[in-house]
Amino acid sequence: MTFNFDFREIVTSGMILFAVIDIIGSIPIIIGLRNKVGHIQSEKASIVATLIMIAFLFIGEEILNLIGIDVNSFAVAGSFILFFLAIEMILGISLYKDDAPESASIVPIAFPLIAGAGTMTSLLSLRAEFHVENIIIAIFINIIFVYIVLKSSKRIEHILGSNGINVIRKVFGVILLAIAVKLFAANINQLF
Repeated sequence: MTFNFDFREIVTSGMILFAVIDIIGSIPIIIGLRNKVGHIQSEKASIVATLIMIAFLFIGEEILNLIGIDVNSFAVAGSFILFFLAIEMILGISLYKDDAPESASIVPIAFPLIAGAGTMTSLLSLRAEFHVENIIIAIFINIIFVYIVLKSSKRIEHILGSNGINVIRKVFGVILLAIAVKLFAANINQLF
């Protein structure tokens, strides 16, 4: 068994996952949840999110095949999800609203905030382009960053301020929009 470690693939996968997970943009949500439900178990949320992402990386395509959907169709559908996530980030609007949870460590922090639909779509799309070992390294790098942010969300908010967080969120929104367009363009031809 050979490993195909590629620094460029790790960086690209890591940046895509970082933009999709958008943990910096989620700081206001995390702080709101922390104030509402008390302590958030950062370790538990990070571990569960990692397990969900790695499991979907390996069996996501089989699940799709089981229900009769090919990866290209899922990637095109996912490009729409990424597109709308990017629009939310750039315009500062909320297209999807969910009821407030009673506890926050697993739901909604681990799923769907960290390992949500956009992340799942991105993982399958990355799997079509990159080697699995590079994507797993990118997942672990992102989860370490997510853990750090969850542990120090109040301090980060204090340092960046609401304007700084908004600027970062909009920049990653534009990156995510470009990723959505590329994902759509790369997979739409395969459907016809």
